Amino acid sequence: MTTAVPPLDSPFPERGPNAATDAAPNAAPSTAATAPRPRWERPAHLALLLGTAALLLWNLSASGYANSFYSAAVQAGSESWKAFFFGSSDAGNSITVDKPPAALWPMALSVRLFGLGSWQILVPQALMGVGTTAVLYAAVRRQFGPAAALLSGAAFALTPVAALMFRFNNPDALLTLLLTVTVYCVLRALDGAHTKWLVWAGAAIGLAFLTKTLQAFVILPPLALLYAVCAPTWLRRRLGQLLLAGLAMVVAGGWWVAIVELWPAGSRPYIGGSQNNSFLELTLGYNGLGRINGDEAGSVGGGARRTGGAGGGGGGGWGETGIDRLFSANIGGQISWLLPAALIMLVAGLVITWRARRATDSVESMARAAFLAWGGCLLITGLIFSYMQGIFHEYYTVALAPFVAALVGMGVAVLWEERGSLAASLTLSATVALTAWWSYVLLGRASGYLPWLRWTVLVAGLVAAAGLLIGSRWRPGSRTGGRLLLGAAALGAAVALAGPLAYCLTTVDSGRSGSIVTAGPAVAGGAGGPGGMRFNRAGAEGFRGGFPGRPQGGTQGAPQGGPQGAPQGGPRGGGPGGAPQGGQAGTAPGGQGGQGVPGAAGGAGGRGARNAMGGPGGGLLNGTKASAEATAALRANAGGYTWAAAAVGAQNAASYQLASGEPVMPIGGFNGSDPSPTLAKFQKYVKAGKIHYFIGQNDGGIGAEGGQGTRGGVGGPGGPGGGTSSAISEWVKANFKPTTIGGATFYDLTAPASGTS
Repeated sequence: MTTAVPPLDSPFPERGPNAATDAAPNAAPSTAATAPRPRWERPAHLALLLGTAALLLWNLSASGYANSFYSAAVQAGSESWKAFFFGSSDAGNSITVDKPPAALWPMALSVRLFGLGSWQILVPQALMGVGTTAVLYAAVRRQFGPAAALLSGAAFALTPVAALMFRFNNPDALLTLLLTVTVYCVLRALDGAHTKWLVWAGAAIGLAFLTKTLQAFVILPPLALLYAVCAPTWLRRRLGQLLLAGLAMVVAGGWWVAIVELWPAGSRPYIGGSQNNSFLELTLGYNGLGRINGDEAGSVGGGARRTGGAGGGGGGGWGETGIDRLFSANIGGQISWLLPAALIMLVAGLVITWRARRATDSVESMARAAFLAWGGCLLITGLIFSYMQGIFHEYYTVALAPFVAALVGMGVAVLWEERGSLAASLTLSATVALTAWWSYVLLGRASGYLPWLRWTVLVAGLVAAAGLLIGSRWRPGSRTGGRLLLGAAALGAAVALAGPLAYCLTTVDSGRSGSIVTAGPAVAGGAGGPGGMRFNRAGAEGFRGGFPGRPQGGTQGAPQGGPQGAPQGGPRGGGPGGAPQGGQAGTAPGGQGGQGVPGAAGGAGGRGARNAMGGPGGGLLNGTKASAEATAALRANAGGYTWAAAAVGAQNAASYQLASGEPVMPIGGFNGSDPSPTLAKFQKYVKAGKIHYFIGQNDGGIGAEGGQGTRGGVGGPGGPGGGTSSAISEWVKANFKPTTIGGATFYDLTAPASGTS
């Protein structure tokens, strides 16, 4: 298969007919899955997994409760099995989070076992990262050997957005693990047309649906088509197997949906994120087609389309769309370090393996199927991310990380095997040079960030590219040429991973909290949503990006002070209260807030940012700071109430709930725009003595500067369903006297103002 190759001990196994050595002439060629393991493999594999675990567990508690929206649901699920099952935001079961609950279950079980705290919530996420690395390693190794698997595993573990999200409590960690498992199972099924493995793939997709609804189905078309065309069995059996896998998917993902839809609505929590208390509506609307076309009822910031942009596409309130979106200022550093290389490797791998026929004993056919599987998943997911008009956050791109990493490892393996070919050696050399240049570009987007690394990567990458090209063309039989080739390959791998490694270390060195977070340092020109609070040992560093609809530009002004300390005490029957919740955002002007988003802070820079990111008044994207006085008030006689308090917006409610360990009703759900509860139902709760306090929002609260919200102490967002939260706020304001507790406005709902009812 190759010519003019310097003799050396190749780390990649030969896969074609020439791979057979002592076997009979007609014997099937050996594969990496059945070949003897080299002595170095197990120690290297163990080092990969331990290194991944160390990266993900290091300084884990710095993020505190991370996204308090999900942490509050985890806390609720650890106290109430009903809240656990439905994914309720509070143990009183007033409303669920705006996702199905599968991602919450491992964290809630951990908290139920070990008490509430940052580690208890986030360690399951970190272990999922280690698990994803292990599954990816196993998938790549079967056809391409341990060296390719190690490269793929390292590339995945050092993807900055992966280092972020497997240390965070959003659903994307479990989703990424399940998507990787799905591809692995499909590839195992293809290798012999095994029904069992295809059914397991369907079950994994079903569980992924219970993690993040329709995003789980994005990879279905390429995988189903691949199996239907390439599985080594007759067509009728292939179609029957696909139907069985589809049935497994429906059962694994549909049992919970069926129970929720059949459960009487009056005795279960409201389905957060929906406008009609329906999980099916949530799935098809806010979390489904609305993400594609931008038509998301109840969303804040989405759907305001505009045209233009470098990619030639339009954009919603969440950034410009287009083919270059994944390479843009605020997204490129998250995922795109190896994305150009992965695309090149996909093309190269298909060209090299395309000559294979579909046959049960064809090693080349399975290699081609692997490229089609991982490449199809990458292309379809990347295209949807690039052009979706609705809510889009940078961290969504973690779903691409295993696809990119697998293609890089597999592509290097097949090009290395073909290195005697001029076309293959040129492709490998050019890919290393391109990767080095792109790392140079990405590192340069963060002003003053490791300038020495930027130039080192560029120069070393060009040296490695030249060494690969020269070494592959060296005189056959030359030991010097072989050493040059191996040295250049090692240098090229180091160059490719150096930039992502730096971003990962920056990420784990400081905490991330809030609803919208990004990995690595702040970058100039980032837009499309706040990057979340970033803390290090020196205190708060500020948050990146802007609000939805904010013009592209620099970062916001830095908040004042450092992170908030641990909450007072712990939950009922639990452990430590946890680490910081994301300190109080600053009041220094950060520039104009841009267009202003209905229901979100977006007016004069400093004040708008303060409310949106979690000042004393709380906000949409990050919780408020719960003072010791407010926490004590919520705990006082809390056992006599279903909810210690109610507050507009899930992030505000979550912060008080996590600090006190008592249920706090989030009026209007995450955005404050869900019609839950209605004014009549809220009044009924108050009359029955089920809610102790209503916590108002100081300094304008959510929506005070944004256009449709209500100004004043108890404002609520506008938009679909937002009238409900505003009506409740106004009713409370008109019938109960405010009092200030620890800097927050409290209304005692058990003591109506004189002359009111």
